Amino acid sequence: MDASLPILAGAISTIIFVTSTLPMLVKAARTKDLSSYSMGNIMLSNVGNLVNTLYIVHLPLGPVWALHAFHLVTTGMMLFWYVRYTVFRDGRGWRRRSQVTPAPALR
Repeated sequence: MDASLPILAGAISTIIFVTSTLPMLVKAARTKDLSSYSMGNIMLSNVGNLVNTLYIVHLPLGPVWALHAFHLVTTGMMLFWYVRYTVFRDGRGWRRRSQVTPAPALR
């Protein structure tokens, strides 16, 4: 098999994955509303990417490196944004901002 066909397929799939993820990132960055995302999913994505790095670094340079770098950056950003905009810590531990009862208005 010609080596250019797998490289072409890798490049095309990388472009497809990147373009499918960018709208989610733009919306999350613009609205800062990540309440619909799951912390478990974001954490598993980050752990999976870190473990996958052990595999990727042993491959020759190619589209898979670009795709993996994109996934590392985007899942890291999503984790950072999720913690920054959705979760906070108070005296009772970590909680979602949506679980907080607003303080009564002063009259």
